[in-house]
Amino acid sequence: MTNSTLKSIQSTSSCEYLQLSPAALALMADFFKVLSEVSRLQIVCCLKSGAKNVTQIIEATGLGQANVSKHLKVLAQAGIVTRTQQGVSVYYEITNPFLFEVCDLVCESLVAQMHQQNQQLEQLRALKTAV
Repeated sequence: MTNSTLKSIQSTSSCEYLQLSPAALALMADFFKVLSEVSRLQIVCCLKSGAKNVTQIIEATGLGQANVSKHLKVLAQAGIVTRTQQGVSVYYEITNPFLFEVCDLVCESLVAQMHQQNQQLEQLRALKTAV
């Protein structure tokens, strides 16, 4: 995504958010708080390929059982994952795949920022060697 595309998205949608009530904005903030933990993001990424049980999540992420269970509970309470009982196992899956679109947008934005910072560093290096 280019900077002009990001600016276009920002300019067309910023007014809508200003019209939201503080309570609605608090719900949005809470959603992002749930995703602000590295272990939870690891679990979310692990579930991108489909439903998994706790053992599969542990194997894929390298996290401990208690840690995975704690984070799955938070993700389930936030409505980000659903639980499905299949025999003696419980499988978790992402409730709404739009979450991966959000993650992709964030990653693209971070890559653009890093690219811009690298360009600035190269300019500084060129100035330093020119002196």
